[in-house]
Amino acid sequence: MTPRQAAVLGCPVRHSLSPVLHAAAYRVLGMDWSYGAHEVDEPGLAGFLASLDSSWAGLSLTMPLKRVAVGLCTELGETAALVGAVNTITFFPAGLRGDNTDVPGMVNALAEVGVERESAAAVLGGGATAASTVAALARIGVTDVDLFARSPERAQPVRALARRLGVDLVVRPWDTAAGGLSRPLVIATTPGGAADALAEQVRPPCGVLFDVAYDPWPTPLGAAWQAAGGPVLSGLDLLVHQAVIQVELMTGRTDLGGQLVPAMRNAGFAALAARHRN
Repeated sequence: MTPRQAAVLGCPVRHSLSPVLHAAAYRVLGMDWSYGAHEVDEPGLAGFLASLDSSWAGLSLTMPLKRVAVGLCTELGETAALVGAVNTITFFPAGLRGDNTDVPGMVNALAEVGVERESAAAVLGGGATAASTVAALARIGVTDVDLFARSPERAQPVRALARRLGVDLVVRPWDTAAGGLSRPLVIATTPGGAADALAEQVRPPCGVLFDVAYDPWPTPLGAAWQAAGGPVLSGLDLLVHQAVIQVELMTGRTDLGGQLVPAMRNAGFAALAARHRN
């Protein structure tokens, strides 16, 4: 039997934890699969996909490939079509299927800390990650979202998505973001450092913070939130839970979360610790 392989694609891709997480999953499952990382930019994605043979089980996609991949897939999962972003490709005789595991991954990460239903939330940032965030919030019943954006015009696609999902989303100026920290659920989707100044505005009692950053960790906002007694999830939690779903899609197995989440999280922690020792 031909050994199966998978990989993460992106540009840059050297920072990705996906190889570590997927390798941990294969060890738990006793699978002799390999998982690599390939530097691929947007113009190069179509050619890379065309070069693959039958040994490939699937691909994980990171930035900047999630949107361009939509037009290269033969078939799209419902969530990928909804948010206009593909982060997982699997192979079928008829072609390529594109899925988005970021949305269910966020839902599952929230459920792990007991957040399964909520009505209101604040989102920090208005880019592509914010779109997946709003889709995840809609799945847990959130209908009222304040979104704080440094560039409100960039948030218009997120607002349009919220409208389709029946979510009442108001885009507010970034300089008023401290007002959103009192919401029962706050999700920070901004790039590294952008929300650091908000740490000074954290006051108990706190709801739940989901900060999608993970390196370095904790962020100033995450540390302040923890000090104030609030539950905090990190980007590693999102990476692990979305990667579990990727493994399920690529292997055809189901209900692997209970087996894989602890091992994948520990592998992620170890890899991050090793980076900071070197």
